[in-house]
Amino acid sequence: MENNDQQKISIPLFALNLALLCGLIGLIFMAYGLLHKTTIKKNDRGGTVVVNTRAFADVIVQAKAVYVYDIATKTVLYQKNETAQLPLASLTKLMTALVATNLAPANTQVTIKKEFLNTEGDNGLLSQETWKLKDLLDFSLVTSSNDGARSVASVIGATQTQTGNYTVGRKDFIEKMNTEATRLGLSQTYFINESGLDEGIQQSGGYGSAENVAQLLGVILNTHPEILEATKYIGATVSSLSKNHNIENTNKDISKIPGLIASKTGYTALAGGNLAVVFDAGLGRPVAVVVLGSTIDGRFSDVHSLVNATLLSLQQ
Repeated sequence: MENNDQQKISIPLFALNLALLCGLIGLIFMAYGLLHKTTIKKNDRGGTVVVNTRAFADVIVQAKAVYVYDIATKTVLYQKNETAQLPLASLTKLMTALVATNLAPANTQVTIKKEFLNTEGDNGLLSQETWKLKDLLDFSLVTSSNDGARSVASVIGATQTQTGNYTVGRKDFIEKMNTEATRLGLSQTYFINESGLDEGIQQSGGYGSAENVAQLLGVILNTHPEILEATKYIGATVSSLSKNHNIENTNKDISKIPGLIASKTGYTALAGGNLAVVFDAGLGRPVAVVVLGSTIDGRFSDVHSLVNATLLSLQQ
């Protein structure tokens, strides 16, 4: 009789313990699911947004706007104020390079004129020095040369309009930059000059959104990837027709980004720190990371954190 009573007592107790254990296991899986949750939704522009809350939950950036875009799958991995129209600073030179490449062959000769060397920032260009267009674009993107961008816009613009007036040529070239932005659907983007250099204390040389910059990078990679080839190296030697130039990349953190494909920095008083990179996240999967409105140093740590979070997101 005693054994039967104990058996009657132990059966409900066992059931209770089993229920508690199952509940505990369920809570553990629920917590794990929340930590590793991937939400798939549509943004207001029809694109797919995949937000991995675990991968990006702890990311803290100084940038005003951020966009992380998987170019291969056309998927947004992370975004923050991605459509805000902000000063682009030298990210403007990406469009300068694309338009110039669309307009003229790579071996087109560009001679540096004295009046092109009046813009802020001396990167070592010489008056009357002649370059092939492709080499001057490499020089200008890697060193972020305002003088180089001015030279390209003025000479290529003048050639296209068949004029000897470089001011007219430059104006026409900038108009073509804006036409190309419209054609590509970059709705938040427009340009006042070819370099992104601030026009004054209240007006930047170019404006756009983090989303638009990522889209522009995607277009360049798909149509003219050679434009960005030199930007993935910490340094290089590029040559005009008369001189070798040893140059250093304005992105000093290149070695910290695995599989880097492209990089472009930007900084002005109005823009703050901007940085756009594309890296291979694995097996031909290019991902663009764009930060706008950070600080001169914060842009590098912002991108580094976002690259790490992206790799974690894609592993899960």
